[in-house]
Amino acid sequence: MELQNSYAGTLESGDILVMISPAKNPGLTINLQSTVALQFGRQIRNVIEQTLTEMGVTDATVDATDKGALDCTIRARVTAAAVRATGKDVWAD
Repeated sequence: MELQNSYAGTLESGDILVMISPAKNPGLTINLQSTVALQFGRQIRNVIEQTLTEMGVTDATVDATDKGALDCTIRARVTAAAVRATGKDVWAD
């Protein structure tokens, strides 16, 4: 799947900024900066990876800057960035 650079989210408290770009190497590379990385870093990475995998994105570089976002917000931001990156609209039938 061909990707373009895209992003979604903000740096506001309780949100996450997700930037997706084409991968330089096969697989998903997730670079995470988070104020709660010690407590929830693994969960944040899992949500990002699961969301992208469900959308068929298997090769990408993801730069995520988290400010305490809940899982539902992370999933929404990753989905929005992936839709923009792939052109695949998950909301259309």
